[in-house]
Amino acid sequence: MQQEIRPLLAVDIIEELHRQFALLSGGRGKDGSPIITFPEFSGFNEVSDEDFVNVVKYLTSIPSMDAASIGFIIILDRRKDKWNSAITSLARIAGSFPGNLQLVLVLKPSRLLQRAMADVSMRLHRDDFKLKVPVSMLLSVWTLDLHGYIDKGQLTCDLGGTLDYCHSQWIHHRTAIENFALTVKSTAQMLQQFGTDLAETELPNDVQCTKDLLITHTEKHDKLKDELKLAIKQGNTMLSCIKDQASKTESHILNPDEVENQTTAERLLAQLDETENAFEQFWSRHHLKLEQCLQLRHFEQDFREVKVSLDVLMETLLGLSDTGDCVARVEHLLGDLKTLEDKESLEKAQLHAQHGDQLIQSNHYAVDSIRPKCVELRRICDDFSNEAKKKRDILTKSLEIHKRIDEVNQWCESGVYLLASQAVDRCQTQEGAEAALQDIERYMNSAKEQQLSHLKDLSNQYEIVLSEWVKVQMKRITMFDKRHASLKKLSAKQTRPVQPVAPRPESSPKRTLPKIPHHTAPSNFFVLPFLNSHIMNELIETERLYVEELQSIIEGYAAALDDPELIYLIPPSLENKKEVLFGNLPEIYEFHQKTFLKELANSVEKPELVGTCFLKRKEELQIYEKYCQNKLRSEALWRQCGDSMFFQECQKRLDHKLSLDAYLLKPVQRIIKYQLMLKEMLKCSKNSEGTAELEEAQATMLDIIKSVNDSMHQIAITGFEGNLNDLGKLLMQGSFNVWTDHKKGHSKVKDLARFKPMQRHLFLYHKMLLFCKKREETSDGHEKSPSYSFKHSLKMSSVGITENVKGDIKKFEIWYNGREEVYIVQAPSMEVKNRWVSEIRKVLTSQLEACRGISEQTSLNSPFMQTQSTKKLDTNYPGENIQLPRKSDSSSPETGYRRGDTGPNMRQKRGENPYKSLIKATISLTNQTFRACSGQQAL
Repeated sequence: MQQEIRPLLAVDIIEELHRQFALLSGGRGKDGSPIITFPEFSGFNEVSDEDFVNVVKYLTSIPSMDAASIGFIIILDRRKDKWNSAITSLARIAGSFPGNLQLVLVLKPSRLLQRAMADVSMRLHRDDFKLKVPVSMLLSVWTLDLHGYIDKGQLTCDLGGTLDYCHSQWIHHRTAIENFALTVKSTAQMLQQFGTDLAETELPNDVQCTKDLLITHTEKHDKLKDELKLAIKQGNTMLSCIKDQASKTESHILNPDEVENQTTAERLLAQLDETENAFEQFWSRHHLKLEQCLQLRHFEQDFREVKVSLDVLMETLLGLSDTGDCVARVEHLLGDLKTLEDKESLEKAQLHAQHGDQLIQSNHYAVDSIRPKCVELRRICDDFSNEAKKKRDILTKSLEIHKRIDEVNQWCESGVYLLASQAVDRCQTQEGAEAALQDIERYMNSAKEQQLSHLKDLSNQYEIVLSEWVKVQMKRITMFDKRHASLKKLSAKQTRPVQPVAPRPESSPKRTLPKIPHHTAPSNFFVLPFLNSHIMNELIETERLYVEELQSIIEGYAAALDDPELIYLIPPSLENKKEVLFGNLPEIYEFHQKTFLKELANSVEKPELVGTCFLKRKEELQIYEKYCQNKLRSEALWRQCGDSMFFQECQKRLDHKLSLDAYLLKPVQRIIKYQLMLKEMLKCSKNSEGTAELEEAQATMLDIIKSVNDSMHQIAITGFEGNLNDLGKLLMQGSFNVWTDHKKGHSKVKDLARFKPMQRHLFLYHKMLLFCKKREETSDGHEKSPSYSFKHSLKMSSVGITENVKGDIKKFEIWYNGREEVYIVQAPSMEVKNRWVSEIRKVLTSQLEACRGISEQTSLNSPFMQTQSTKKLDTNYPGENIQLPRKSDSSSPETGYRRGDTGPNMRQKRGENPYKSLIKATISLTNQTFRACSGQQAL
């Protein structure tokens, strides 16, 4: 970089200026030309050429460009010197003066002989001075000749003028102004550098780091603020000195140089003030962002704590029983429920949500991050309140039933004795049955006083929540109704018709009574098939409507792009962009219209077969992945031309209430709807035919949705030089905190890595693990779309994992090349961690099995195995089981696997094995093959 050229300053030639062999008094000629005076100086010839040139160059740089462009007037005072000295001085000035010369005035020696020599010499050698300006030879300043060229007010006292000039004060002012100018420049550079550092600062992700950053930046700001105040104070002091010089006498008038000094000082102060205002505005914005960042980190930390407590509270509530076998038990459950409802967690969650609303109202920069958390907290609180209300209602009714049962318990006991006292043989006659019936009716009349009918209604309404003991008690009450009905039948008079002759056999044919079926199945035995049929009908009807909507899009919009009548309405940005706007929508329509709708319709009579339809067509349903990948391009194109007359005309023709973009969202909504409807069918198909297929179909649709979602993230990866299709299937993707701890590298880097995590988005493929940095990009003022900058990759053939990391249950290790590179990964939750560890374990296991297959083939072809052909080997014999690592202290740093027990049920005592030497040889061959496959060390 080219070094900046610094102008010559007074401080650089301060000693030469104090010698006063040349000065700039501030006087001006009649046309405004600056006057440089060379006064009497006995040691002029002893001044070095470098010092002379520096002083003259500095003096000519002080006047403004307008004044310097007119030209300089030089007054050479040699009245007390010899003429030879004057001639030498003129020659020196002529040879090194850097500015434009307008006039040179020479005050000749005053002695008679020297004056005569000067006249003759000037006539003969004028051209030798090489000055292309007039040179006037003046006798004395007391004559009127000098004043004929320059006004007396522009000449100093020693030249017969009235201009007030102090050389030491002039040097002092010049030094102060130039120092202040340097101060202003350096201050501005410091402020600019500080602003750049602030702008490039990445906001931390935790509370403590944010606090530290806020304190550090505030301290730097305060320090710069103090330096800025000191510079302003310095400038004001200098300006006051200049103004004080002008106010010494009322008649004093500032010369042009003094006026320019004052103007320069005022301009520098204004510049400094403007810089201060701009810096303070920038700092206020940055400080506000840091404070908002600290608020956000506190909010996120409190959210996590409140969320954990709410989850525990909700889990406790769900585990609370809503049935009891006695009044005391139900009252105890109600007390526990009241205790849960009075927990501070709910109040904290509501207050935290209100705090989030306040942050949103204060125009917080992270509104998109705060609002979902507030919604989540309120949703959990509402779910808790609804569940608690539901349990309270059930427990309250249960308590009422128990209290009523206790009230009538004595009545039931006496009734039992009554029933037991009625002899069975007496009830077989009509009279005995009538007597027993009267006793029962008298006893049951007392039930009205006890309000037993209301108790029966309650028990029937809440039968599902009653305990077995309560149901038994209710049966004791209902048995009086049964005895009453039986006795009433026995007591009824049975009159028989008298016939004089015996009836003929054919006169009384046998009548077959209809059999009344007695069902022991639960009350929802017939309800569940009905619900399934209802859901199936809904599935087919919505599928038919979906196909019709797709057809209207293709025929009403896509085909209209080729309609000559509408071609003039098509916007230029839409030309040749049909595939971008609609993607593979025609392919989706053709599949559903010709295949899927028909197969679903064929299953309407047998809803249990609908799962088979989805399993049969799971490959064809992958077409939604391509459609969703194109959705971002489609939406971007729609934003450019969605308000054109072409689409308005198409919508008018189709009589659609919604615009095209709403219909283009239908495929995304439909693929999600399938798994929801399958889920509802599963609820109504427990332990029935087709349940297994429905479960597998739902899992398949969830996998398709996950695959679609993952592919949407995959297309946003940037900076990866290879082909992502070569990495195998994308298995998992998600955001994590990542620390690095490598064997190679500077120790400071490792120390820093332990405290400050990197935000990385991980993509797990069959063959490779990618580390990317997520970036949010906003386009055209619309919603943010993420992109993922590729940072690093690990080949899965060289990867190992450690499931548990000390200090945090959500952390696990991914290491590479025998722990040469170690990545500590922190998942957002235990569920996410378990899914990732399980998936990585599957990948590593599949690689191990593949290498084992190659090893076994190699072993069978080896001379050793040929000698052992009579025995089939199994490397997983007791005591030599191999599995993925589960603890950090037992993992193998070379492969990611370990020797040990595969589980609690697989543990066996190690003992002598007759095939131990044979198996060791087999494992040795396996290790050789494994090294050939993965390039890693042996097991």
